[in-house]
Amino acid sequence: MLLKQLYTRGSLRNASEGVIFSVKNRLSDAKLTGLKEVVIGDKSIPLADVLVDLGDGSLLPATQITESSPIDFPLRKAINVITKTGPLPEGKYKVKVKFKTSPFGNLEIKVEDSIAKEDTNLVKIPRNDLDDYSDEAIKNRHKFIDEYVRKHVNPDFKGVNHITKYSFDPHLTKGNCEHFVGVAQVPMGIAGPIRINGEHAKGDFLIPLATAEGTLVASYNRGMKVLNMSGGVTCTVIGDAMQRAPVFCFENAREAREFHKWVQANFAKIAEEAEATSNVAKLQYIDTYLSNKFAYLRFNYSTGDAAGQNMVGRATFAACSWILDAYTPGKIKNFYLESNFATDKKASQVNVMHTRGKRVVAECTIKRDVLIQIMRVEPEKLVTHYHVANIGSILSGANNNGLHSANGITAMFIATGQDVANVSESSAGIMYAELTPEGDLYMSITIPSLIVATHGGGIKLATQNECLQMLGCTGRNTVNKFAEIVAGVVLAGEISLASAISSSDWVSSHEQYGRNR
Repeated sequence: MLLKQLYTRGSLRNASEGVIFSVKNRLSDAKLTGLKEVVIGDKSIPLADVLVDLGDGSLLPATQITESSPIDFPLRKAINVITKTGPLPEGKYKVKVKFKTSPFGNLEIKVEDSIAKEDTNLVKIPRNDLDDYSDEAIKNRHKFIDEYVRKHVNPDFKGVNHITKYSFDPHLTKGNCEHFVGVAQVPMGIAGPIRINGEHAKGDFLIPLATAEGTLVASYNRGMKVLNMSGGVTCTVIGDAMQRAPVFCFENAREAREFHKWVQANFAKIAEEAEATSNVAKLQYIDTYLSNKFAYLRFNYSTGDAAGQNMVGRATFAACSWILDAYTPGKIKNFYLESNFATDKKASQVNVMHTRGKRVVAECTIKRDVLIQIMRVEPEKLVTHYHVANIGSILSGANNNGLHSANGITAMFIATGQDVANVSESSAGIMYAELTPEGDLYMSITIPSLIVATHGGGIKLATQNECLQMLGCTGRNTVNKFAEIVAGVVLAGEISLASAISSSDWVSSHEQYGRNR
């Protein structure tokens, strides 16, 4: 099953050079040390008639790939296999490829693909198979946008302009954005510095916030001022786990229960299979949830400085491939790699209870005089407001009894190249407030599913990496530092907005700073 994922479905096609299909490395970095056999349908293609397109404009005869002359085949690299044969009729074909790699040895892929009739009326966005991030490819898409929009959408369209202005090499976005045409310029402001008293983040940090919402930067800046005047914000990472949640289907509930027992007994081997796909991912434990005749397994990993969704997907697929081979034949009736129980890109109670990404607590004690002087509100009033708002959040069924954690998280995510869709999970928050014996305000927020990264994803992009450098969050072992900073920023925003609402400054502030008429 795992090897089938290397073949790019729907890539079988007729071309002027011959019949072509694509293979992509979805395992880990490797070297291709030999192509041994290519079969399409019932025809074995002589290796002398096979070329390998390396994606950089060069074509290499298959016979020249040897252990002494290997080619690099890193993770996520795709290559085209070109067979110098006549065109194939439309229909389904079995495709078999045997090849040798380091470190995996001899591998064999067997799949079924089809030659389909090309719809000549289908509108296609221009692309360049050899270099889709070249100036020529990008300008072709600009021309395509202008012509298409004027013809089908808006005849007065003046053409793309602002999105075409960027300050970095477009090739940097390979692996982050397809059909690249330019950039979306989002206004960015800075707030702070904010004093973070963390285990990983220690010191005063300027915070980049990318947003189009008026008063947001000013509000967070005000909250940071209050925190700083009270000694800063203490932040603690208390949990770390990234999930993939496959489901196994059985004939009845008892067989699902027995499977659960078997999984627990074989955890060490399952972990070994999963971790073989990555140098970083470590399988910590597997939670099993039984319902009806189904066994939902929630694989929990640590993923280093990466957010890790793709990493754990690959690792779990490898583990499940071994499970399907090793478990009693015929017992497992069906299997899906994701059961919707990892709740990827969705807010959920299971993540609030059990952590997804980083579980972080930010807490502070705001001096009474500071709160009254800066925010014009007494601690007692804020605590009462907190209790009343708690009832509102319960009645609404919200995933958050705080105020607007998504605001600061989203603005920081855009600025630093995080996966912004993860705000759906990351915005969950558990707020707590109390009056201290001295009459000061204690406030804390727990963010149970903060999904952040300082490696991989969009953090390598030019402006996003620059913002991470401002925070000192590039390089190894910096993800917990970043998580603590994000949590501290969230608490600053909670204090600022809560105070504004309690003191009735909220509407007047938006009237002064946030209206763009």
